[in-house]
Amino acid sequence: MSETTDIHTILAPKTNLNAVSDSPVTDPASAAKGLEETNAFVGQRSKLDAKSSSALKKSSRYRSRSLSASSTDSYSTTSCSGTSSDDEDGLSPREKVQKNSKGFSDFCVRNIAQHAFGRREIDIAEQEMPGIMALRKRAGDDKPLKNARIIGCTHINAQTAVLIETLSALGASVRWAACNIYSTLNEVAAALAEAGFSIFAWRSETEEDFWWCIDKCVNAENWQPNMILDDGGDATHLMLKKYPAMFKMIKGIVEESVTGVHRLYQLSKSGKLTVPAMNVNDSVTKTKFDNLYSCRESIIDSLKRSTDIMFGGKQVVVCGYGEVGKGCSQALRGLGCIVYITEIDPICALQASMDGYRVVRINEVIRNVDIVITATGNKNVITREHMDKMKSGCIVCNMGHSNTEIDVNSLRTPDLTWERVRSQVDHVIWPDGKRIILLAEGRLVNLSYSTLPSFVVSITSATQALALIELFNAPPNRYKSDVYLLPKKMDEYVATLHLPTFDAHLTELSDEQAKYMGLNKAGPFKPNYYRY
Repeated sequence: MSETTDIHTILAPKTNLNAVSDSPVTDPASAAKGLEETNAFVGQRSKLDAKSSSALKKSSRYRSRSLSASSTDSYSTTSCSGTSSDDEDGLSPREKVQKNSKGFSDFCVRNIAQHAFGRREIDIAEQEMPGIMALRKRAGDDKPLKNARIIGCTHINAQTAVLIETLSALGASVRWAACNIYSTLNEVAAALAEAGFSIFAWRSETEEDFWWCIDKCVNAENWQPNMILDDGGDATHLMLKKYPAMFKMIKGIVEESVTGVHRLYQLSKSGKLTVPAMNVNDSVTKTKFDNLYSCRESIIDSLKRSTDIMFGGKQVVVCGYGEVGKGCSQALRGLGCIVYITEIDPICALQASMDGYRVVRINEVIRNVDIVITATGNKNVITREHMDKMKSGCIVCNMGHSNTEIDVNSLRTPDLTWERVRSQVDHVIWPDGKRIILLAEGRLVNLSYSTLPSFVVSITSATQALALIELFNAPPNRYKSDVYLLPKKMDEYVATLHLPTFDAHLTELSDEQAKYMGLNKAGPFKPNYYRY
């Protein structure tokens, strides 16, 4: 316990967080490869990563890097937020000279004048994010992230703004870019810029804009980053490839996505990871709550907003029965859908069967279903052959993290016609008049055409903040250059921060009960191998 950082007593004065083992963890995805991504996808991603080092030089190469969390260019230029997020002058934000009301200009957003609307969005999010706000209050005086200089590359929305302002309140200096070309809320980005944060992001970036924004965050005058908070691994990738000397100065990386975590494990196995990294994606509070409960609500919101569909009686196939697939299936069945599941993993398939779903091969149902949802993390789960067989009006969308699950490129052929219906909603029309409805061009539909529940993002944000604090304050020899899971005691602490919202009261073990179970009365309460 002598090596435990001071922040543990700051954040949990009634309990002591257990010291973290120096031993690197085993990649949990390799033991449950069917839940989110398969080894085939990992191999494909590795090959593309090897090619992408030169992608920073030519915009044409940016577009070839289809496995980026941002994906490829699109025809969409409008926000789905219902506000006027794009300027009528047609100028790229990079061509404008922008300053906030105090003369600060180290940012690049769509329209700084929209900051008041964005601030109201942030105020609303704060009311539904009790955990991260409690963390800000408890640790704000002690500044556990003092002297931390954090590069952030995540989705930029009101919930992320609450995290950014919390990290700042804890002492950190941050620079932030988007990990997805469509998930930025322009009004929120403007509000952060008005508050003096270096934000480089706007909705509907080109792929070249995407990399330019990350580069502006990394390569800043008189500012040397020492921490990375990533979602998809693109900031890590750029810094490693373009600024290797700067990358070696990083104290730690926090990664929250399936895709990014796999890329970190690849770097570790090849000996290219020279700094410690924390795998937040596979922490219980991220996997169970963000992936399951958030997707359970946001899939319905996304489909309603984009298509105005009535769910009762519709036939739906959900590809993948991991946490995301489970959440989507529960929500759709609750509204009267007939839900089919496809799976490669016999354990997940058995779970789906015992939950009352039909487990099928995609070709068995593809001609009759009304909605197709991918949630595997793999590539080419839905191919042109499948889409050729779909009935007219079938809705196709992706809830997995990567944009490779639907083979969208196979639809960009002379024989098919693309018709933009709404922002990020396309009719793809076959020669015989059949049409399918493709949402967000195969990218994450819930982040492209919806918003995430703030409460769930509060859980993820608190997890990310604690991981940053742990890595930044860790003694030099605690973490080697490898990938680690978030300590279970921190997972439990994140859950504790959110229980007061539900007026939930934990039962306390007696001394006799704790001794009988072999537990510390303050936790952790489950072994690392326990599956919630």
